[in-house]
Amino acid sequence: MGLKGFAEGGIASIVAGCSTHPLDLIKVRMQLQGESAPIQTNLRPALAFQTSTTVNAPPLRVGVIGVGSRLIRDEGMRALFSGVSATVLRQTLYSTTRMGLYDILKGKWTDPETKTMPLTKKIGAGAIAGAIGAAVGNPADVAMVRMQADGRLPLAERRNYKSVLDAITQMIRGEGVTSLWRGSSLTINRAMLVTSSQLASYDSVKETILEKGLLEDGLGTHVLASFAAGFVASVASNPVDVIKTRVMNMKVVAGVAPPYKGAVDCALKTVKAEGIMALYKGFVPTVSRQAPFTVVLFVTLEQVRKVFKDYDF
Repeated sequence: MGLKGFAEGGIASIVAGCSTHPLDLIKVRMQLQGESAPIQTNLRPALAFQTSTTVNAPPLRVGVIGVGSRLIRDEGMRALFSGVSATVLRQTLYSTTRMGLYDILKGKWTDPETKTMPLTKKIGAGAIAGAIGAAVGNPADVAMVRMQADGRLPLAERRNYKSVLDAITQMIRGEGVTSLWRGSSLTINRAMLVTSSQLASYDSVKETILEKGLLEDGLGTHVLASFAAGFVASVASNPVDVIKTRVMNMKVVAGVAPPYKGAVDCALKTVKAEGIMALYKGFVPTVSRQAPFTVVLFVTLEQVRKVFKDYDF
């Protein structure tokens, strides 16, 4: 165990995070649809000059393809990787911590005779590891959400962060160091749900496949178990993820009441204005991102473990 579990989990998480970053960005944009904030629209009717106006109406709710197409059209292909530096930092802090701690707890709580670990203990280990990882990685999470959402704002309201370090520096200067942990309760709750459901599901599904002899311990087993884990994690975490995204993205101006007083207020206002299903806004891109993320994560993790198996650190 020791540092090896942290290194293995960190490498796999960074590879998975960077690989699926565009899907995560689209998910964030979809989760922010429906907020009552001024938006910029570009209308090009037939036989008319291009115009740019600002209106105080909620944006039209469009799907994954629509959001992705509009993003590329308005901001260019490079916009798909807006905030990727924050993703790398987030995975380095959050995922490295949670993967390493889960590995340690799994080693301590696994029955030495049967070499198995009850599902309840897997869930508990995931929740503990996720909570600590989220607390460590929250500053990068806030920066990532803001950098991903910046392009949807009118030009005059954009934060224009140059990098994750610039984002963190500007937040400290303009909003105080506590802004780095804005929405941390939501981040921790989401991380507990994701980590416990994702890691516990992966281990359980993998063990079931191998015990029943459905597949051998290889790529097919890893992909199938990963996909199942990604779907379970998406269902469990999406409502918290929507609220977390909105709280982290809200702009706080001195002397002006913030859009939301906190997580509960955000949830109530979201449901009241947009309906209960608003909590599952962005679910398709969440699954589309979470499933491949989990597949890449665990497939990479299994390969990294093979590389590090002869090393102890």
